[in-house]
Amino acid sequence: MTKITAAITAVGKYLPEFILSNAMLEKMVDTNDEWITTRTGIKERRILKGENLGSSFMAIEAAKNLIEKKGLNPLEIDLVIVSTATPDMQAASTAAYTATKIGATNAFTFDLISACSSFLYGMSTAARYIESGRYKKVMLIGSDMNSSMIDYTDRATCIIFGDGAGAVLFEPNEEGYGLIDEVHQTDGNGREFLQVPAGGSWMPATKETVEQKKHFVYQDGKTVFKYAVSKMAEVADKILERNELSKENIDWLATHQANRRIVDATASRIGLPEEKVMINIEKYGNTTSATLPLLLADYENQLKKGDKIIFAAFGGGFSWGAIYMKWAY
Repeated sequence: MTKITAAITAVGKYLPEFILSNAMLEKMVDTNDEWITTRTGIKERRILKGENLGSSFMAIEAAKNLIEKKGLNPLEIDLVIVSTATPDMQAASTAAYTATKIGATNAFTFDLISACSSFLYGMSTAARYIESGRYKKVMLIGSDMNSSMIDYTDRATCIIFGDGAGAVLFEPNEEGYGLIDEVHQTDGNGREFLQVPAGGSWMPATKETVEQKKHFVYQDGKTVFKYAVSKMAEVADKILERNELSKENIDWLATHQANRRIVDATASRIGLPEEKVMINIEKYGNTTSATLPLLLADYENQLKKGDKIIFAAFGGGFSWGAIYMKWAY
C-alpha cells in the first residue's frame, strides 16, 4: 500500500494596505531607521486599520486569495485550522467564523495557539489529518493582528511587529512529496521572557491591568534572541542528521521572521548560504503566525517540485520546532 503524505498544493496571502515605515516610527518613539534596520532588518510593517476588524478578517482574505488562485470549491474543504496568537475573542472560535465566511460549511474547525510556533505546529497537525486517510483537503491559515497587543510608546516592541495572514492547502500525496519529518519542543520556563501578562484566566482584565499596560507584549529581547538562535539551529540540525541531509542538498530554509539577525544566525549555524534563505522581514516585520505562509506566498514562483525545504520557528512559551518538506508543485 502506497504511503500517504500531506503536501501543500496551494498558498494565499493577505496584507493590510496601511504601511508603518521606520520614518513614521521615528516620529512616534525615540528611534531611527538606522537603529531599527541594524538590529532587526525591518524597514516597514503592515497595520490593519478599521473598526471591528481582527485576525479573522485577514484570515478570510488570505483564504479567499488561495481559493481563487486554486479554483477551489470551499464546500470540499474538510477542516479549517487558524493558527494565531491574537484570536478575535475568547471562547468564540476564530476558525469557525473564518470557515463560515469563506463558505467552507462542510468543514470542522479549531484555533491553534502557540505564539510564533503556531503555524509550524499547525503544519504537523494538518498533516496528521491528511495522513489518516479520512480527510482530503485541510486549510491551514496563519493570521495575527499583532498591532492589537503592541504598545506604540515602547520602542523595544513596536518596531518589530506587523499584521498579516497567509494560508495553505494540504492534500494527500502518493509520490513522496510533502511533510517528511518534524521535531518539536517546548519549555514552559520561558514564558516569563515573552508574554502578554493580562487578559487571560491567570490575570483577568481589570481597570488596574489596563492602566498598568499589562495587555501589551513584554519581551526580554536578549534572552529570546539567545534561545531562538540556539534552539532553532538545534532542531534543524537534528532534522538534517535524521534524514541524512547536507547543506548542499537543502534548497531552502524558511524560518520564522522574528529578527533578521536571528534568521542569519540560524542559517549560519547550519551552514546555509544567503541565497538559500527565504527572507521578507524587511517588508512585513514579525507577523507571528503569518510569517511562514507569507514566505511561501512570496517565494511561490521560485519553488520547484521536489525542492527540499527546512522550516523552523521559535515563539513564546517557549515553543520551537523544525519541519522537513519536499515541495509538491
